[in-house]
Amino acid sequence: MPPLILHPFSDSNGPNKLVESSRASMMLQGLLPNNEFTVDELDRKLLDGRYCEIRMLYYVGKDLLRWIEQCMDFVAREESLRQRGVKEQSFAGLLVEDPPEAVKTKLRKWGVADYRAIFSRALGLNSIFGEVPVRTELAPEFTRNYYRYADQLYACYLSLSPHAQIRSAEFGFDLFASGEYSRMLEKEWSTAADTE
Repeated sequence: MPPLILHPFSDSNGPNKLVESSRASMMLQGLLPNNEFTVDELDRKLLDGRYCEIRMLYYVGKDLLRWIEQCMDFVAREESLRQRGVKEQSFAGLLVEDPPEAVKTKLRKWGVADYRAIFSRALGLNSIFGEVPVRTELAPEFTRNYYRYADQLYACYLSLSPHAQIRSAEFGFDLFASGEYSRMLEKEWSTAADTE
C-alpha cells in the first residue's frame, strides 16, 4: 500500500492552548485548585483548547482521507479486492484497529499514545466538514464535547457501506512525516542521478 504521509500542523499557540485547556478542565472539575480564574474564563480557555484540537484533527483527517483515496486507486485495479468488498471503510478500519507494528512504533516515538482515538476522530470530523470549521460557526456545546460527536461520526462513517475487514498482515504500509518523506525522496533521486 502507499505510505501514509502526515503533514505538520503549525499553530504557534497550539501547545500552550492545549495545556491551558487541560488545566482549565481540571479546575472546572475541581481536580485542581482555582484561585485566579472565573468560571467563564476557565470555560473560554477550555473552548480555546478544544477548538485547537478540532483544527489539528481536521488536518490529520485530510491526510488520512488522501491515503485512503490512494489505497482505493489500488483497489480499483485489483478485481479480487473489489469482489472481496474492500472499500474506503476497510482502510479506515485498518488505520484505527490494526496498523502495522512499525507504524504503531513510530507513532509512539512521536508521542502519540492513543492513535485509535486520533485517527477515528479525525476521520469522523472530516465526514462532515469540507473545510476546517470557523470557530464562531461551532456551538460551544459541540466544541466542548466534540470528541463524543467525532466518535459517533466515525461509527456512522463505518456503517455507511458494507465492507470487508482487512488486516495489516495483508495490507502493510509505512508512515512518514512529510518532511521525512521529502528528504528520503531527495536522497533516492540524488543516488539515482549519481549512478546515471
